Amino acid sequence: MERLPKLGLPLIIVAFLAITLISKTAVTIEGGEAGVLFKRFDGGIVTDKTYGEGFHILAPWNEMIIYKVRQQSLSDRMQVLSVNGLEVNVDGTVWFQPQYENLGKLHKEKGKDYVRSILAPSISAAARSVVGRYTPEQLYSSKRDIIQQEILEEVRNELKDQYINVNRALVRDVTLPTTIKNAIERKLKQEQESLEYEFRLSKAKQEAERQRIDAEGKAAANRILSASLTDKILQEKGIQATVDLAKSNNSKVVVVGSGKDGLPIILGK
Repeated sequence: MERLPKLGLPLIIVAFLAITLISKTAVTIEGGEAGVLFKRFDGGIVTDKTYGEGFHILAPWNEMIIYKVRQQSLSDRMQVLSVNGLEVNVDGTVWFQPQYENLGKLHKEKGKDYVRSILAPSISAAARSVVGRYTPEQLYSSKRDIIQQEILEEVRNELKDQYINVNRALVRDVTLPTTIKNAIERKLKQEQESLEYEFRLSKAKQEAERQRIDAEGKAAANRILSASLTDKILQEKGIQATVDLAKSNNSKVVVVGSGKDGLPIILGK
């Protein structure tokens, strides 16, 4: 019984060392993450292998650096200049993720703070380059989708060989000075009214042309009909009508050959 206190302290020390050793050698990488191994006595950062999700055992003197490798987003509000030197505020978001297979190279060459040191400056440079090609009117109205695509292409070009994938760029808002915005809105309204007036004028011209063509068609049909109605045809039609009328039960007197051009005269009783 006297030996138990003497054994207790060494056991506690051994347990403490065991727990410390396990905490240093066992690493769990969560979902959406990946690891970069740092070998303290064997070449430093491992660049040819990325460690995936799960439980990993490593030497206690080594270290596992954990990165998020799922898609992430970075939003920013930037002040940039248009093609005519006007200051414009652009709210944008970029979706990105580090290249899984090159995670070791990213850590070795760029560091874990790559979003602030590499990605954010590249987005800002791309936005300034693209917005600087357009006028305020183009930025305010119809060029939003084109600008987004151009910013995406510019960012990708800036980050080529930087071990970062940029998946999408979104321009949420473009803010102009109030005076410029009001002037653009007035101009757009006037252009819309002008387009509406031209549309109504075009419709009126089309309707007038339709009526002219319809009138010309009717006149041509009448000329053709008049040319085809000779005296003999008229006499034949009159005789036929007289015969049909003579067969009806209505009271009438038919005098044959007494009318103009030899047509019968029909007298009612």
